[in-house]
Amino acid sequence: MSNNDIVQKLWNLCDVLRDDGINYSDYVTELVLLLFIKMVHENTEAGLLNKHTLPIGCRWTDLSDKDGLNLLDDYKRMLLTLSTGKDSEGNTLHADPLILAIYADAQTRLREPRHLKQLIKSLDSIDWFSAQKDGLGDLYEGLLEKNANETKSGAGQYFTPRALIDSMVRVINPQAGEVIQDPAAGTAGFLIAADSFIKAKTDDHFDLDAKQVEFQKNKAFIGVELVPSTRRLALMNCLLHGMEGDDEGVVHLGNSLGQVGMSLPKADVILANPPFGTSKGGDASITRDDLTYPTSNKQLAFLQHIYRNLKPGGRAAVVLPDNVLFEAGVGTDVRRDLMHKCNLHTILRLPTGIFYAAGVKTNVLFFTKGSEADKLQEENCTTNTWLYDLRTNMPNFGKRTPFGAQHLTPFEAVCNVALVERVEGEWSFNAEEAEVDDSVVNQDIDGSEKAQQRVAHSRWRVFSRDFIRDTKGDSLDISWLKDANSVDAADLGTPEELAGEAMTELKGALADLEALMKSLGAELETEVKG
Repeated sequence: MSNNDIVQKLWNLCDVLRDDGINYSDYVTELVLLLFIKMVHENTEAGLLNKHTLPIGCRWTDLSDKDGLNLLDDYKRMLLTLSTGKDSEGNTLHADPLILAIYADAQTRLREPRHLKQLIKSLDSIDWFSAQKDGLGDLYEGLLEKNANETKSGAGQYFTPRALIDSMVRVINPQAGEVIQDPAAGTAGFLIAADSFIKAKTDDHFDLDAKQVEFQKNKAFIGVELVPSTRRLALMNCLLHGMEGDDEGVVHLGNSLGQVGMSLPKADVILANPPFGTSKGGDASITRDDLTYPTSNKQLAFLQHIYRNLKPGGRAAVVLPDNVLFEAGVGTDVRRDLMHKCNLHTILRLPTGIFYAAGVKTNVLFFTKGSEADKLQEENCTTNTWLYDLRTNMPNFGKRTPFGAQHLTPFEAVCNVALVERVEGEWSFNAEEAEVDDSVVNQDIDGSEKAQQRVAHSRWRVFSRDFIRDTKGDSLDISWLKDANSVDAADLGTPEELAGEAMTELKGALADLEALMKSLGAELETEVKG
């Protein structure tokens, strides 16, 4: 049985559990609580050492042979013990900080003992030898991805498409021995992808000495997650991928825009997809007083945190919405400060709607602390910024047209060339058929008029810092290809004409509603008389 088969088998159980009021997100959490207990059991059965042993009374065998209310009651007691480390009489049974973190405030929402029994039987029926061979972490990632796809409007906040994560990691090129952070970790997708990338380059750490291996397992990766239930998913994800972290695990609970963020050590690499929105004093409120440019915009606050928290020469790749590229006021100040202190060398304009709510436009900013020539430079570090337009005239991605690695391959091919050797021009996805914006056609393009026109139709362009400052007013919202489906504002008509058209359509709709109401009223009157 492949991991995909196992994922589908486990996922199908969610439909059964809906009768118990369990939605997709709750179901993944329920699975996490059981999976850890099952994993410890399987590792013990296989003779594998496991530092996270469970106390007597909280093991898989304490569940698998029970039924009915006894099963559900014992399971609730088990979760309480694992979350507190104490039994019902207050005696300490375990003090493993990672187990306490995974089971912090853990409660089951299951109300029917038979549903819990179904979950236990399903987990018992899986060929765990094959699952372990293929990678338990990959199995778990499959469940998280299923959850994100089923609840896209909400789950996008912590599940970035795998193809995009892997592409960002390949461009950043993390190395063994580097400190790698994600201040908005979600389910730890970026950290796990970076770990997998490094393992692939070091023969699964075989090329490293014991001290280096210990660093990779316990100190190389640090994440911060605000939501306890999401952090639980992240901790389980990391453990299944062999990432231990410190006593709090790889992913710490807290707010990077608060005290926790201020105490994070400097990083060699930061990979992140910060949450979108504006702070309004809730759980994600911005309480830091060390940011140069105070703001209620969480993305601008996260961006400041990220470039401030890089070591000299440190690298970052960050997913940000379009408004960060053009917002005036503090937005302009933050962008200017970023380009001052860092080399903002690349921006990837992403297709619309590949995650988050439909219509949200996002980008990936790649930058390095310091300049290309001197990592200790602190002023005027950006000289040129390269943009790849993967948005214009691209398909509407979704279940029927999934966004995948093949869509990012052309970008990686031109981006992974050394900065001094990069050349404008990349015409994938029929870029040459697109119309161009005349205002930026010849910007910074050398050569004949024919060469200029050809480069102007490419998806890969470079813009000087002078152009960004003098022509764009430090806005990074730069586009030169015109989308075939876009509407030119000049062709829309005057405001009066638009208002008149809208009023006509509204009057027509009201007339149709009135006719419908009359029809329904006549039918009702006929029924009453009959």
